Amino acid sequence: MVTQFGIKFAVHLITNHFGNLVSKVCENLLSRGPLTLDQLIRFTELTREQVKNSLLVLVQHNCAQAFVPAVEDGDDDVDRLRVRTQYLALFDNIIHRLRFPKFLEIVSSQKGYEDCVELLDGLLRDGRLTLKQMVDRASQGKENAVATKVQESLSKLLMARYVERCPVPEPIVSTIFKDETTTRKRGAKSAKIFEPPETIEQRVVEAAVPGEAIRFSLTADMGSNAGEDTKLEDSQMISVGENVAKEELILWRANFEEFIRHLRHKVLIDNVRAQHDDGTATVLGAILEATRTVEKKVKKENSVPLALDTIITEVMKTETGRTMTMDRIRASLGQLGCSQKMIVDDSYSIDLKKIIERARNEEVESIVLKRYGSDAYRMFRLLSNDSCFHDTDQIAGSTLVEKKEAPKLLFKLWKDNYLYMEKIFVPGAKISNILLWKVNKPLLWEYVLDEMYHAALNLSLRMAFEQEKDEELLNLPKDKLKEGPLHKKYKRLLNVWLLLGSSLMKLDDALMLFHDF
Repeated sequence: MVTQFGIKFAVHLITNHFGNLVSKVCENLLSRGPLTLDQLIRFTELTREQVKNSLLVLVQHNCAQAFVPAVEDGDDDVDRLRVRTQYLALFDNIIHRLRFPKFLEIVSSQKGYEDCVELLDGLLRDGRLTLKQMVDRASQGKENAVATKVQESLSKLLMARYVERCPVPEPIVSTIFKDETTTRKRGAKSAKIFEPPETIEQRVVEAAVPGEAIRFSLTADMGSNAGEDTKLEDSQMISVGENVAKEELILWRANFEEFIRHLRHKVLIDNVRAQHDDGTATVLGAILEATRTVEKKVKKENSVPLALDTIITEVMKTETGRTMTMDRIRASLGQLGCSQKMIVDDSYSIDLKKIIERARNEEVESIVLKRYGSDAYRMFRLLSNDSCFHDTDQIAGSTLVEKKEAPKLLFKLWKDNYLYMEKIFVPGAKISNILLWKVNKPLLWEYVLDEMYHAALNLSLRMAFEQEKDEELLNLPKDKLKEGPLHKKYKRLLNVWLLLGSSLMKLDDALMLFHDF
């Protein structure tokens, strides 16, 4: 879901990285949806050349995707002639730019991948690169040839799926959604929720992904892929050759999907470890690792079913797992929610969605506790753990909150969008209106996510302010900052940056929990 402050935060990131012109184009794509080149020129009031260059920057850094709307059967000849390339901002990829340090940490912490960090850093910084560009980048300031080393590092990253071939530049995508009945329709505090339909962004991204046979292949003899010449609309936008014959012309990029999957698995395992023990976390980790290459979606609700023998084999590969007996592994599977009734053909599947939902609940509960106090926390937790409505007196009695205080706290939570309320009129009763309360989790999580984007934007703006305020200090030679008043001022600036940066990274963990996982 893309929220109001989510768009503002994404535009802020693009402004920081690429300047105002590129961010203006990006903002229009995020707020208006897919647009043609002519539409972007009209909406941004920039020159054709400025818009083209901005689009090139966004595509180069995987923040936008070009596509061609498919011609539908009912379109007349005039409509067919009007079909032109459109451009779509990739919100998730823009926000991923905040996570580049986390992506690098994942690779640097894995044994045998230490030499791959520099190559990955180049792809994250420069966007899409050919093998030749990677070699040229790695050769700067070095006398010895590094082509072999770069190719080995690229091969390792491809095998681990941390790098992939770039997507098809202009896939043909149908923009017609036949089933409109699933669209979410609600007021500001409505309780009715309809599952959101497939978005045009999802369709475009899926259509642009190369086939699995070539997506992680190092050689170029397996058909066309993203890649060679760049051009903008009217033969000048980014395009790809039908047959790429040389590896030097293949474009590569970091595979954000794999990094997010890795971070999601870490959250799943850490939450299970906190709730149960190391053994249960080890079993879950073994299952996730065994099924990593066959997962089709990052947000998969259930793990891929595995036979018990396969699970035992994977568990025994780990240091903790070698101390576990078969009965202990079975008990861990039970703790993970795999009851005997759920097992089909001796295959076990874990409800991953339930683990993520529990983590989200704990995150929101901690916000309520800090913001509204322990009484409100107990009432909110009661409603959060039960999908049914509860009246005010029932909530107060169950949570031991004074009857006079309970309505005030409930109204405050409702006013701040943490609760949903309904009034029931009872004719002839002493109290004609009865207030019923519940937690509407999908709406609440969307609201909390928008608040988190707002907080992330404020943190980023504060970091930019601190940097601008002390710009002269940062430009001074290092030897002048070693002692005296300037040293204290410089040390204070570093401490502020460290605090703000760590707070932003911690907030981003929560952002991923509600948006990416």
